[in-house]
Amino acid sequence: MSDAERVRHARQLRGSLRVPGDKSTSHRALILSALASGQSTITGLSPGEDVRATSAIINQLGATRYDDENRVLITGPDEGLRASSAPLDCGNSGTTMRLLCGVVSAIAGSHQLVGDASLSVRPMDRVAVPLGLMGSLVHGHGEWVTPPLSVKSPKELRGIEYHVPVASAQVKSAVLLAGLSAKGVTTIQEDVRTRRTTEEMLSAAGVGLVVESVGEGRRVTLTPARPRRHDWFVPGDPSQAAFFAVLGAIHPDATLEVLSVEASPERVGFVGVLQRMGADVRLSTSGEFHVLHSRSSTLQATEIHAREVPSVDEVPILTVAASAATGVSAFREMGELRLKESDRFRASMTLAESLGCRVWSEGEDFFVEGVGSAENFLEFNFASALDHRMVMACAVAGCAGNGCTIEGASTVSSSYPNFFRDLALLQ
Repeated sequence: MSDAERVRHARQLRGSLRVPGDKSTSHRALILSALASGQSTITGLSPGEDVRATSAIINQLGATRYDDENRVLITGPDEGLRASSAPLDCGNSGTTMRLLCGVVSAIAGSHQLVGDASLSVRPMDRVAVPLGLMGSLVHGHGEWVTPPLSVKSPKELRGIEYHVPVASAQVKSAVLLAGLSAKGVTTIQEDVRTRRTTEEMLSAAGVGLVVESVGEGRRVTLTPARPRRHDWFVPGDPSQAAFFAVLGAIHPDATLEVLSVEASPERVGFVGVLQRMGADVRLSTSGEFHVLHSRSSTLQATEIHAREVPSVDEVPILTVAASAATGVSAFREMGELRLKESDRFRASMTLAESLGCRVWSEGEDFFVEGVGSAENFLEFNFASALDHRMVMACAVAGCAGNGCTIEGASTVSSSYPNFFRDLALLQ
């Protein structure tokens, strides 16, 4: 793929597709398999570069990977993982860096974690603080502890009780992963329920957990234990499915299905948002997982709060939906967007403006006055700033609207290498 991608309007969209395996599950399946003794299997692992970064690092730490047709086999060493003298390269993946901080905090020795230019300006203080309370020393640059990071592990971590100040499944997961080897129980409390992937997978691997609802949040208590080997199945990534949900809803002639999607409540908040806007979008049950259906619709503006989409990963594509709607949509408490692969707060506003919308912000909120239909979108050019979600949001807008050119489109490979192929197959 060249670094600039031209997307043209599609006259009609029909078909079913599978999006890549869920990134959250993929990262954690690799890590838990590496921490276990013996061989685990993973079916449906995400092929994206972010997950490949995690895979490469667990190999550096002593696990082995073997690819067997549609499965990945991971063998964790009986004696446990060990420190690597070489830097651990997390690429563009914040998930890799934050989760691995928790993992290496429990591995004796000193560790270096590095990333690309985008990752190197993302804040790691959120994991450095709780891991520091457990006895690990995580050092980076400045007040936000930006990478590269050095992690010095103590002889023994101590379990803590920690109240997460900002909703983050990555922070929760880093602390729980460190807690596997701590002395005493580790308890995490969050005021907004984030994705429960880590808790469910730890439990499946035989780790003792108690999960309690606390208001709109959750309290998780972990008893130290080594995960057992397990055979993992990775469902389709709902954050990737969201792009096709919006594409089907805003395109003037579309009927789309995304198969085998993971659909826990914390992951599919975007479906409720789109339904509230009038979109013909729904989830149906297909065995253990779900099918996401989306058809051409007429959208009305709505108010979207960050707690509806706790990771805020779906906000760029919901901005495209708001741009195709009639009326003013309000995106509330979206400051977390500024700390993603790019400043998605500004980038989402810029994208909507490029489509012809009136856009403005007030503090942590931004507003989009839609143009009433994707058919009214302007043709546009957009620089992705190494952000895969902005690439895909632009492509959806261009395909449903009047075309676009995306600079830096190859960065989509960090999460969805075949995105443009799959988009073309629906036309």
